Amino acid sequence: MTTVALPIDRAFVWRRLHSLLGLWIVIFLIEHLLTNSQAALLIGANGEGFIRAVNFLKNLPYLHVIEIVLLGVPIFMHMVWGIRVLMTSKMNSFSSKGNRPTLNRYARNHAYSWQRITSWLLLIGIIAHVGYMRFYMYPKGVELGENNAYFVRISMDPGLYTVSDRLGVKLYDQAAIEAVKERVEHQGSMMQGVIENSEAILESPPPYSYKKSVAAMMAQFQNWEDQKAYLKGLEACSINHHQVIAEASNFGTATLLIVRDSFKSPFKCILYTLFVMAAVYHGFNGLWTFMITWGIVIRMRSQSRAVNWCYGVMFLLCFLGIAAVWGTYFINLRN
Repeated sequence: MTTVALPIDRAFVWRRLHSLLGLWIVIFLIEHLLTNSQAALLIGANGEGFIRAVNFLKNLPYLHVIEIVLLGVPIFMHMVWGIRVLMTSKMNSFSSKGNRPTLNRYARNHAYSWQRITSWLLLIGIIAHVGYMRFYMYPKGVELGENNAYFVRISMDPGLYTVSDRLGVKLYDQAAIEAVKERVEHQGSMMQGVIENSEAILESPPPYSYKKSVAAMMAQFQNWEDQKAYLKGLEACSINHHQVIAEASNFGTATLLIVRDSFKSPFKCILYTLFVMAAVYHGFNGLWTFMITWGIVIRMRSQSRAVNWCYGVMFLLCFLGIAAVWGTYFINLRN
């Protein structure tokens, strides 16, 4: 008896892959909102938990590979297939003029419609969020021997004086940056001979032997290189008279300052509130759909319990996300 190989339904495979990637993104969303919520007073004063969590993530090995492979690629693929779904699906839970079916009596029809509406909000919101936080406002890191310095451009406010003092952050206006520049240039002119000799030693061919005088000279040269790198970090972003450059000793503190600066604006807080609400609804309504699709919950009673659990966790994470938006500046780090 001859067996006939059935053709693979590519659309089915892509739908299943889209569903699996959605589950992975929900797991990331949980981690992301739990981390961000620690910037609010509800979790810990001065955002200490947020700083620890961000520093832990920053110090992961191969972080750029993790960001691309485990976050960038899944989100991009989920987004691409999601756009295709958006272009082919039709919502039927809202009233019409008789030109299309309307089934607004069923809760799942409304959930289907809001899943598509939040898709559009997230499509715009994720692009804007990643562009703003990951590229435009991303801290400029500088290595200074065994230590690091991270520089961010933020707007000045009265509370920043005490906040920066508690967080161990240095603030530089344009005059202070110019003073650092003059000091580095002056030291460079004073060390011209040391610089030339050090550069000659670095370019010299082997063999090499240890000399104490050379070690002392190279230490001076390295110190001057560190000062140049520090100045480069200060000058990485131009500022106006309403802004300062903040220098933090770790990435988590610098990121906390960015979050605080962003959420000083009620307009941005409103946008991020809508963004958080759209993300948690889309994620956990999608999680319930995932469990139905993969046969994890089959019976009607199990499905009803699952949707209640999904919505319960959704409201909890929505609360934590909104707390981070409105609590970071207005409650925890205003002054």
